[in-house]
Amino acid sequence: MLLPELSPQELRGRGMTSQRTRDRMVRRLRQQGIVDELVLEVMAREPRHLFVDEALAHRAYEDTSLPIGFGQTLSQPLTVARMTELVLRESPRRVLELGTGSGYQTLILSRLVEELYSMERIHDLHERAALRLQRLASPVTLALADGGHGWPGAAPFDVILLTACAEVLPQALLAQLAQGGVMIAPLAEADGTQWLTLIRRVGQGFERRRLEPVRFVPLLQGVIG
Repeated sequence: MLLPELSPQELRGRGMTSQRTRDRMVRRLRQQGIVDELVLEVMAREPRHLFVDEALAHRAYEDTSLPIGFGQTLSQPLTVARMTELVLRESPRRVLELGTGSGYQTLILSRLVEELYSMERIHDLHERAALRLQRLASPVTLALADGGHGWPGAAPFDVILLTACAEVLPQALLAQLAQGGVMIAPLAEADGTQWLTLIRRVGQGFERRRLEPVRFVPLLQGVIG
């Protein structure tokens, strides 16, 4: 379905969704340690306020996560910037994102990587994200599917990015990493803490490195709707 193009006013926003507000968000991201200029430029340009319900649009550029329904959230800007920065450090050609969600992280990645695939298990979120990304001419391939199985037909991937927390890493995902490729994933510990973790495929094995504590919704199985 072809949708009408977004008006300049919708893209620019106004008041608490204006370019001035986005610029304040980017200044805050710099202060919080984000250094990749490409990431900052894209986040300064793209309309985050279009990825939440209209009633929450005035909060889109705050330093907080926001609900998007179905028990899911749009991660705070710092988390989106940090995850994107980690992806770009790998200079990837082909990236798989598991958990399209609102589509905002997907949009940011799509502006910065050559080939992006993104999967969502909740039908309504998948449909909403697809419409938003279509209207913004985002070059991404989407699928409604259980991300735990990955995307074998598009593998191998240079980077696989999980946007939900896993207790155990699905072996199917590790098998779809290219040699030298990485998975960036929040992993749950026995005590309930979550760590953003980088897993790199090296030869026949995998190297794992903890990065920083995080808080994500859990990675669940099955397609809803």
